[in-house]
Amino acid sequence: MFIIDTYAWIEYFDGSRKGEKLQKLLQDEKNIFFTVECCLAEMKGWSLKKNKNFNDMFKIVRANSRIISITEYDWIHAAEIRFEQRKLQENFGLIDAMLIVKQKELNCKIISGDYHFKHIKDVMFIG
Repeated sequence: MFIIDTYAWIEYFDGSRKGEKLQKLLQDEKNIFFTVECCLAEMKGWSLKKNKNFNDMFKIVRANSRIISITEYDWIHAAEIRFEQRKLQENFGLIDAMLIVKQKELNCKIISGDYHFKHIKDVMFIG
């Protein structure tokens, strides 16, 4: 089971070599994928900036992964994780922390190339 970070989705939509790694994982029917709903907002922002069709991207995300909702508790827990991570990485973000919250909840791996995840346990780093 994997959570797909925005970084990995964007590389996939760009057709990059990093994105090819995600593409190969998506082709394996044994794998189960999740996308945390806050990543959708990041993807929408990217699509606006790059003049890409978000609706097409959203259809692909929904067809290949289950969208995970976020609770109040998740946001509170994410703030704690961000606080701890910022002791190691000054600019560690709240959405990155949220992915770790959901990773722990689902006991799965995160797929990302974001340097914030480079040394985090249970991350498949595609960067």
